[in-house]
Amino acid sequence: MEKQISSGEEDGSGERGLLHTWRGYSYSTTPERVLLSRPVLQAALGARHGVLLVEGGQVYSFGELPWKQNQTSSVVTEPVLEAVLSEQRVVFVAAGSAHSGVVTEDGGVHMWGENAHGQCGLLGLSVIPNPTPVAVLDSEATPPQTVKILEVACGDQHTLALSAKHEVWAWGSGCQLGLNTSTFPVWKPQKVEPLAGRHVLQVACGAAHSLALVRCLPPPQEPRKPPQDKCGQCHQLLYTMTDKEDHVIISDGHHCPLGVELDSDETKSALEGNPEQGKQGKSSPTEPVPSVSTQIPRSPTSSTIPDSTPASEPPNQVPESSQEPVEPTIEDSTEPEAPVTNGEVCVEASESCTPEPDSCRAIGGKCSPFPDEQAVKAYLKRLSDHALAEHTTKTPSTLHSAQLSSDPADTFTSDPLIPVAQSVTPMGSALNNLVVSCASAVGERVVSTYEALSLRKVIGYWVPGEGRERVEERLRLEEPMQGKKSSSLGDIREEEAELSRRLSLPGLLSQVSPRLLRRTSRPRARAIPLTPGGIPEADAHLPSLQTEVWSWGRGQEGQLGHGDVLPRLQPVCVKSLNGKEVLRVAAGAHHSLALTAQSQVFSWGCNTSGQLGHMESPTTFPHLTKLSDGIRVWDIGAGQQHTLLLADGDCIQPILYYSGQQVKEVTEQTEEEEQTGEYTQQPVLLPFCMNLGYVSSVCSGGRTCAALTDRNVMGFIASLHELAAAERKYYCKLSNVKSLLLQPLLKLDSLSSTLGQSTAGLLQNLIGRLSRLSQLTGQNSASLTSFLRRSRDIRGLVILDDAHLFLDTYSEYCSAVGDLLVMGGFQALVKPCQDVFGKGAEVVQRLSECSEEGLPLADVLAHLFYLPIKHLHEYGRLLLKLATCYEVSSVDYQKLQDACSKYESMALHLKKRRKEAEYTLHFWKSFPGKMTDSLRKPSRRLICESSNKALTLQNAGRFSVNWFMLFNDALVHAQFSTHHVFPLATLWVEPISEENTGLYGLKVTSPEESFTLLASSPAEKAKWLRSINQAVEQALSGLGHDGIPPSTGVTQRADPPISRTASYTFYKDSRLKEATYEGRWVSGKPHGRGVVKWLDGRMYTGTFKNGLEDGFGDYIVPNKNLNSCDHYQGQWKDGKMHGFGTFRYASGEVYEGSFQDNMRHGHGMLRSGKLNSTSPSVFIGQWQYDKKSGYGVFDDITRGEKYMGMWLDDQRQGNGVVVTQFGLYYEGAFSNNKMMGTGVLLSEDDTTFEGEFSEDWTLNGKGVLTMPNGDYIEGSFSGVWGTGLKMSGSYYKPSLYDSDKEKAHALKLGRLAVHSEDKWKAVFMECWNRLGCDSPLQGQTTTAWDNIAVALTANLRQQRDSPELLSRSHHKTLESLECIPQHVGPVTLEVYHTIRRYLVKACDTPLHPLGRLVETLVSVYRMTYVGVGANRRLLHQAVNEIKSYLSRIFQLVRFLFPDLPEEGGSLADPPKETSSSDPAGKQLESPKPGCVVSSSALLLPVLLPRLYPPLFTLYALEKEKEDDVYWECVLRLNKQPDLALLAFLGVQQKFWPVTVTVHGEKQQVLSSTKDSCFASAVETLQQISTTFTPSDKLQVIQLTFEEITQEVLALLKQDFLWSMDDLFPVFLFVVLRARIRNLGSEVSLIEDLMDPCVQHGEHGIMFTTLKACYYQIQHEKVT
Repeated sequence: MEKQISSGEEDGSGERGLLHTWRGYSYSTTPERVLLSRPVLQAALGARHGVLLVEGGQVYSFGELPWKQNQTSSVVTEPVLEAVLSEQRVVFVAAGSAHSGVVTEDGGVHMWGENAHGQCGLLGLSVIPNPTPVAVLDSEATPPQTVKILEVACGDQHTLALSAKHEVWAWGSGCQLGLNTSTFPVWKPQKVEPLAGRHVLQVACGAAHSLALVRCLPPPQEPRKPPQDKCGQCHQLLYTMTDKEDHVIISDGHHCPLGVELDSDETKSALEGNPEQGKQGKSSPTEPVPSVSTQIPRSPTSSTIPDSTPASEPPNQVPESSQEPVEPTIEDSTEPEAPVTNGEVCVEASESCTPEPDSCRAIGGKCSPFPDEQAVKAYLKRLSDHALAEHTTKTPSTLHSAQLSSDPADTFTSDPLIPVAQSVTPMGSALNNLVVSCASAVGERVVSTYEALSLRKVIGYWVPGEGRERVEERLRLEEPMQGKKSSSLGDIREEEAELSRRLSLPGLLSQVSPRLLRRTSRPRARAIPLTPGGIPEADAHLPSLQTEVWSWGRGQEGQLGHGDVLPRLQPVCVKSLNGKEVLRVAAGAHHSLALTAQSQVFSWGCNTSGQLGHMESPTTFPHLTKLSDGIRVWDIGAGQQHTLLLADGDCIQPILYYSGQQVKEVTEQTEEEEQTGEYTQQPVLLPFCMNLGYVSSVCSGGRTCAALTDRNVMGFIASLHELAAAERKYYCKLSNVKSLLLQPLLKLDSLSSTLGQSTAGLLQNLIGRLSRLSQLTGQNSASLTSFLRRSRDIRGLVILDDAHLFLDTYSEYCSAVGDLLVMGGFQALVKPCQDVFGKGAEVVQRLSECSEEGLPLADVLAHLFYLPIKHLHEYGRLLLKLATCYEVSSVDYQKLQDACSKYESMALHLKKRRKEAEYTLHFWKSFPGKMTDSLRKPSRRLICESSNKALTLQNAGRFSVNWFMLFNDALVHAQFSTHHVFPLATLWVEPISEENTGLYGLKVTSPEESFTLLASSPAEKAKWLRSINQAVEQALSGLGHDGIPPSTGVTQRADPPISRTASYTFYKDSRLKEATYEGRWVSGKPHGRGVVKWLDGRMYTGTFKNGLEDGFGDYIVPNKNLNSCDHYQGQWKDGKMHGFGTFRYASGEVYEGSFQDNMRHGHGMLRSGKLNSTSPSVFIGQWQYDKKSGYGVFDDITRGEKYMGMWLDDQRQGNGVVVTQFGLYYEGAFSNNKMMGTGVLLSEDDTTFEGEFSEDWTLNGKGVLTMPNGDYIEGSFSGVWGTGLKMSGSYYKPSLYDSDKEKAHALKLGRLAVHSEDKWKAVFMECWNRLGCDSPLQGQTTTAWDNIAVALTANLRQQRDSPELLSRSHHKTLESLECIPQHVGPVTLEVYHTIRRYLVKACDTPLHPLGRLVETLVSVYRMTYVGVGANRRLLHQAVNEIKSYLSRIFQLVRFLFPDLPEEGGSLADPPKETSSSDPAGKQLESPKPGCVVSSSALLLPVLLPRLYPPLFTLYALEKEKEDDVYWECVLRLNKQPDLALLAFLGVQQKFWPVTVTVHGEKQQVLSSTKDSCFASAVETLQQISTTFTPSDKLQVIQLTFEEITQEVLALLKQDFLWSMDDLFPVFLFVVLRARIRNLGSEVSLIEDLMDPCVQHGEHGIMFTTLKACYYQIQHEKVT
């Protein structure tokens, strides 16, 4: 990339990656430039040598290289190429004291140099001359896998590697490996287990200690997870349970083993404790109490603590002495970086005592600082009275806190299964000794409570990296103990919770004042917690600021930072750096450095040469290096006894600071001289740094320093540095605002009461947004800093790639500031500011960088919080500067240019929003008081208002005052004391033309009002029109508050759409009063899909048209009495239920059918009863105006009766039929819901009464009673049928001779029933209506087809929205229906078949009007003739009903296809032209059968299969007796073998089969052969039961005849013609052998529904033959 920049150079390599090295800091020092042909990408310095990585991935070494055998002298002045690595592409280099390591592109590690301690990871060689690969294998994986490495760090005797999975691997010697082993050296790289599962970002190695920078664990999502039962690090059980003789001890005091390495001659010590003794109800321990024995040969006072506290320490550091506990002296400390003191240490100690249930032994002398228990109790009392926990300036962090363990094998002889803690207290203070030695329940309890306080104190603060470890969990693990707890504790937890509530402020790290702690017990006004939730990591591309530093290894110089000089065998978190946002760590020989995002450096460890850059003590804790204000460090290097810092000063070019020992340029220097040499008290500026150019990174090692620099190519490097420096400076600024302004303010007790609830909420929001902005800035500054060190390809810049992230954050922040401003929040903050910072509030003035003098404090605050907008301009400026370094045509130039314009336009946009907020604030100050309160909202901004009388209401009264205010969410019309708010989302405005009126008017429409506004001039009119339209557009786009940010690229339309989605609550409309509508609108009216909710619980979901429900909708009405809902789903029209729908009543009734004007009207079915399965009654039929009127069927399931007849006003009125489950049958007249008038009643045994009725089943008047045997009584009758009848009349017994005449008088049923043409008129009417006809045949065919198309399309669209409703085959049917059969001229056979196919498909889908009709007819037919309706006397009506269906559907078909001939008409012949050219065409001249059009042929195949079951059941019932006789005969005759039966039936011998084929073999027909003759014909005839329609059944009979003929032809071997005499016996034989059970029913069905045109043809004769056979078989036994 640089190539295109440096146009002058071929490759530009001379301009960048220049390496300079030097020693010391004297003025005479001049850095040497190391000359290499390629740019250096990275340098690493060891004690006396260095390793360089150059572009292209090659590696050079320089300095003293004693491991090179072939070198003449071991000192190399010129860098030498490590040729072994030339095949590899190296990406990272590292140098230890006397060994080196590199990482290649594929993640492999190569090591060389000194290997005596295994530091090169290669077994058996003490020196490795050349780079050799080291295998890092994960043996836990199966098979073992090679671990990919990102970077390595080298120390004196050890090496650490960071894997691609962000875990740490170690090899070499010493406790600094962090491995759980005591056998050194470790040759094979091993994983550092305690850091497994954490995300390690960087590792660094000192001479004998190690540092790791770790990303914090995310805060637990759900605080109530089940507690873990294993330690996350060493996988030992957290709870241990040990059986004693008479009790069980359960302990939760587990802690990870940590070790102490003392010199071998010193005694190793351990402690064992049992904190559970109190559990047995003893208040004081009765068993021996163990003590810590730290036998370190020193004076007693210094045995456990570093030197007594020097006066220079910060006041929080508590002086201690080991013999006499001193009360901690606590004062307010404003130093944010107060070191951790006893409060924190006490936590560690409390966890370090793990119980050992056996009799406790102390291996070592007893030197407890408390000789008796009284002292312990007194100390505890004092301890609890005092606010020890005060010192937690740090966020809670890992509970796996520091703990030391010597090698367990050497220390313990006890049973290894017993959990044992080996510990020497970390900061061996008196307090710790106390806690460890006093293992009573009281001690544990107090300690855990303090731990709770100290850890949870700050949970309320959101700090990047808050509450890492599960504090609550830890608290829960403390089991309630029965031992007495110190009485003065009170309930610390409750007060503490209160405290954390008060302090919970996002993003702020503050200390709790002891005054506050002491006051927690006093009641006071509850403060408002100002916490937004934790803020997520901005983006995957940004580095994390939420980090921790972990250290391990030797600590004799305090280089571990835990406040003591003890070693650690395993990584331990440096708690005082938690929440400090450390970005980088560096380790010198015996000191450590940490660089933070705020560009500060913490240092700790050895300070003999001033290398820490400060003179603070103790040096065992991290302290800030002393640098003057405005110096921001961004890279660090640590050598043997010095520190090198790379920082920003006042100019763009980076500057270098050096801290530590001065290196004399004397060649031979003795050790003593070196120790006494001069050194710095604090970092000093290196004067030559300005000559080096732009330094991009620094490193140190041994006594040498190195800097990598770039020359400024075309201003590119300078611009990059300027961008990064600006971001670092800005982040420091934001951090200052938080720490200097917000933290002190939030400590103020009276803050929330001064501000009031709502303002405090807005301030909380602002602080949350500021924290988010600050975090993003910090992450970006860290990203830019690492960007300077790394590649310089601008494509990696987050500020370019994720511009939206920055723009959104700024936009949200700006809204929060504006909201607070509008509500007068800055005015409200003035008093708290003066309380905290004094009258002049200099702090605020200084932070605000305000140039104007004498501004009110509120304005200064507003100015301060609006500063970030300036920074957006800065982004724009710097990106533009970078862009100028590129060719105008390049992609990068374009990218920078685009980003620049985005930031610039966002800055202008936010400036505009600031103006709006200030304008609005000014308006509220001047606006009359009462209205302000109700109208003033944080997000509401004023756009324009008509106080200048520029806008008036048309036709307003003379004295009325009309004031219009346009806000960004509403138009407000204010009068004297009232005001009306019109939300913008539902506001339509249009200009009125001025032509005829001469007035400048605007017509404003809202859902319930419309009025006209008059403007004073055309300009005013245009201004208001534009403003309102723009405001509406923004309100609709959901950006009402912010306006449209320029970055989105949305171009604003001139006027908002007429159709839109919005929500509105009605206030006047009678029908919709107080109802809320949410959905689509058009010009002030709901139109499209929407939802209306009424206050009483009613709800409509569906479509609207012009403000009224129209189309499909779902309506729910709660019913309070029944505690349920009425629920309607179906069609609406003009706000009323209209069309087909389903209404589920709260009472349990369900109505499915047609509605009109909210009433049931048309055809419908009503089921009553709780459950449909057991519904007591069902009505299906015609409704008129909510009442049953017309023909209908009523099934009264409880009484077992079914009524089929006419209704009027919900009552049976007119002719009807009733059948009951007991076989009674009545047909006749009904009146007023009763059987009244002439009727016929039949009972099951054919007893019949014909005459007058007065009530249900009550005879009253003249009539004839006929017995089953034909006797009858004529006269007058009275009484209820089935009980005794009273009668007076004549009794007749017809004689045998009259029988024929009497038969003529036999009763014809069905005369008094409803005529089949009058049934289901409503069903057919609805079908006609769907086709667009008001009555049958009245309408246009074209209209009908249009309606069909509309219906299908609408349904298809509905299916597309919810495809699960349709099967795939159904979908195909719908698609094929879209094509209408077209033809010209008369209907030919081909066209006829096309029409038939169309009808079959149409009737197949209920979405087609015909299909809907068929489906309804099928359901009503089944409803009528199933169940109680399966009564044989209904057969005649059932058959007639089918015939009437046929004729009425045929009428519809002929309406749709007008060219179709009428019933019985014949089809036109196909055109003749073909016959002249085609000789084969002559055959067409003989007329073909089947050319006659009949409704049954066309429609029965569609209809009958669906109606077959109920119909056939009726036939079977009707023919039951005859079929029984027939069947008995069939069974009897079928016992005979074939030949005997043929003979018996009189079949001529010549027709008897001689051979038959059985299973493919020919066999002779013997006298015993059975069921073999004419077998194929028999099989064919049996298929008659599997067909539905008469034509199909006749087809089967025809095939049977053909089969018989075939067989006989084969027999006779000559042509012959059947005569009926010959044929009949053979056919009779086949019928008998076919054994068809319900042959009588089949015959009757064919006869009743046969196509009339077939009766006299061939089929007719064949059918007659079958019928004759049936009768013949019945009478067979007579012959």
